[in-house]
Amino acid sequence: MALKLYDLAGAEPERRFSPYCWRTKFALLHKGLPFETIPWRFTDKGVIAFSKQGSVPVLVDGDHVVSDSWAIANYLEDTYADRPSLFRGEGGRAVTKFINAWADGLNGALAPLIVSDIFGLLDDKDRTYFRETREKRFGTTLETVGANRDADVLAWRKLLQPLRAVLGAHPYLGGATPAYADYAVFGCFQWARCVSPFRLLLEDDPVWAWRGRLLSAFDSYAGKAIGYPV
Repeated sequence: MALKLYDLAGAEPERRFSPYCWRTKFALLHKGLPFETIPWRFTDKGVIAFSKQGSVPVLVDGDHVVSDSWAIANYLEDTYADRPSLFRGEGGRAVTKFINAWADGLNGALAPLIVSDIFGLLDDKDRTYFRETREKRFGTTLETVGANRDADVLAWRKLLQPLRAVLGAHPYLGGATPAYADYAVFGCFQWARCVSPFRLLLEDDPVWAWRGRLLSAFDSYAGKAIGYPV
C-alpha cells in the first residue's frame, strides 16, 4: 500500500512548492517507497487536523501519522532500515541534522527574494491568508519585499560557500551518491524553481551542476515538476 503525503500546492494542483515537502518526497524516493501525494493548501487546516498541527508535510503510513520533514526522515530511516539509508549511520544522522538546520536558514534568507512571486500562483482562497501572514512576517507589502533582489541575491549566493567547498571535491554532500543532506538543501532550490522565474545561480557555479544532477535524479522526478527553467 502506498504511503500518503499531504503536499503544498498552488492554484494548479500539480504545482507543488514546499521546500520541506520536497525533502520528504526525495526521502521516499531514496527509500524506494511507493507514495501518493495529496494536494493541500494553506487554508486547508481542517484537512490535516488529524495530525494535530496545521502545516505540511504530513505523512500517513497505515496507522502512523508523522509531520515535520526532519521527523519524517527519521521515521523512514528507522522504520525502513532495510532500504537504502538516508543518513548512512548514526554519525551521518547527527551531521545531517546540522545540515538540515543550515538549510532551514537558507530557506529563511531566500524567502524575501521569491515570496512576491508566490502570491500569483496561489488558489484564490489562500491569497488573503498568505498576504496577511507574510506581510506581518516581513513588515512590508508583498510587492516591496523583493524590490532589491537583484542586489540582495549576491549576498545570498555567498551563503552557499560551505556547499561549494564540498561540491568542489564530491558530486554530492553524500559523497559519490546523494543522501538526505543533499535533499535537505535541494528543497530550497526546488522551492524557488517551482514558484519564481528569478535566477538564483550562475551556470559556472558548482551548485548549479549539483542542482542539475538532483533535478535528473529518480527519473527526473523534480525536473519534471511544474516550474521555471532557471
